[in-house]
Amino acid sequence: MANETFQKQPPRKKAPVKRVSLSEEAKRAYEELVQKRDEREREYGRHLAADNKPR
Repeated sequence: MANETFQKQPPRKKAPVKRVSLSEEAKRAYEELVQKRDEREREYGRHLAADNKPR
């Protein structure tokens, strides 16, 4: 009875991976955006109390 209930499941098939190709200009713009966001986050965390900092 218990053997019928809990059986090993067949391995799941992986979903196809989606790849996006960006132009060099788009890559640079995205990298800039990420860097600005990271810098803003660091600036914000710098002024918080030590026990209240993100990450």
